[in-house]
Amino acid sequence: MKNSSLTSDYLLRAKARLKALMVLFEENSYADVVGESQEIVELVSKALVRHLGADPAPIHDVGDQLRELQNRVVADKHDALTRLIAASKELRRDRELSFYGAEDLTPTEFYSKADAELAMKHAEDGYKVATEIVQV
Repeated sequence: MKNSSLTSDYLLRAKARLKALMVLFEENSYADVVGESQEIVELVSKALVRHLGADPAPIHDVGDQLRELQNRVVADKHDALTRLIAASKELRRDRELSFYGAEDLTPTEFYSKADAELAMKHAEDGYKVATEIVQV
């Protein structure tokens, strides 16, 4: 049995996390902005996969699933959905690095204000297209 309320739940939680991004950004915690933006993009992407009638794969980037389901979305949203798919792939690469770092990478030193601004834009744009498609 499918839990149809998960789509709405994912979008509600993404909306709350968008507000948290501003706090992190104001604290110059750019690595955390990048990591949290990835989680927002993941939530809205999985909300869309559910809304379009499929179960999201248990992975962080469901862009391939969204691409397969793109024909179920009105044509005027295809470009925005394509940008969300690209953002999901881009942010997925930063998921662990922005949180944990690595022996040769300290997140606070590595991620810049520009990185955080771009990640926030991806999160905001992803939320916008998802809510337009789902019409919450």
